[in-house]
Amino acid sequence: MKPEPAAQRLLRQSAVHPEWHGPLIDALQAVDDDYLEQLLEDDGWLPGPDRLFAAFRRDRTHCRYLLFGESPYPRAESANGIAFHDAAVDRLWSDSGLSKAVNRATSLRNLIKTALIAEGHLLPDGEGRVTQQAIAALDKRGLIRRLVELFDALEARGVLAFNALPVLRPGHGKAREFRHWQGFLNRLLRGLGDEHITLILWGRIAEDILSLPEAGRFRTLRCEHPYNISFIHNPGMQQLFGEWRLLTAAACNRLRSRR
Repeated sequence: MKPEPAAQRLLRQSAVHPEWHGPLIDALQAVDDDYLEQLLEDDGWLPGPDRLFAAFRRDRTHCRYLLFGESPYPRAESANGIAFHDAAVDRLWSDSGLSKAVNRATSLRNLIKTALIAEGHLLPDGEGRVTQQAIAALDKRGLIRRLVELFDALEARGVLAFNALPVLRPGHGKAREFRHWQGFLNRLLRGLGDEHITLILWGRIAEDILSLPEAGRFRTLRCEHPYNISFIHNPGMQQLFGEWRLLTAAACNRLRSRR
């Protein structure tokens, strides 16, 4: 029996949604076969072969945004193949404000603060800060409680969150690793055809997507990485998060019901 190609094995192990199977198989033709075999044979990289394409478990039909982060979390307990989804985080809130796990994850912490301001739940103080004390005093009865709910809301809003550099391998620099994936990203964008999808690029590596020939066909929103505190007050992100209303439980439920 002919062995299953590495590309198909990776998609199967990541449980990719059937609607993405064709575009991803085509895009993976731009990646060296030996490199893909290395990923299958070595489990010492993040997020690992079972989660490499986990972002594509959502459907393609309702996808409206491709949100590109930079690279996976550098911790095995956190990296799960979905950009900015820290798998080690569950609860969003604590009696003192944000939960300890959220407060430790800088990018995630800033994303939630951005949403709190954009949705009108809180105003920053005179120095532009959203403090733990202010978050602790907030009435959260109308808000979502868990990180999985936040990413469910993103999916319902049409967001697919994937890292521009989807692999972190020990001893391999990010710039060198990204070169393996540039052709993949370009062919993935080409495979989207004329679909009305907006590219959201957060951070330097994600912005490198703009150099790809196919990127010019898409509407693009780009800004600094959420690790930077300036992200919280970025006007474009404030507008986007205000439209999404990711933290408001009632709005999230309405979005899910439309799908």
